[in-house]
Amino acid sequence: MNHLLDISTAALETKPRLHLARRVLKGFCDSLERARTRRLLAQLDDRHLSDLGISHSDRVNELDQPFWR
Repeated sequence: MNHLLDISTAALETKPRLHLARRVLKGFCDSLERARTRRLLAQLDDRHLSDLGISHSDRVNELDQPFWR
């Protein structure tokens, strides 16, 4: 098993650029996911919101947030 790569957190600390790139990419992917789910939330009618236990004001508050939060 000597041919396996060490991908532990200690290995990431030795390559700060790789760690930074992963954090930036993860942040970008998280922002895209938030934007996608908010688009879906905007399409729900009052009946669907009620089924999910989401009030109209909760929906408006969520939709008013920028995609990066």
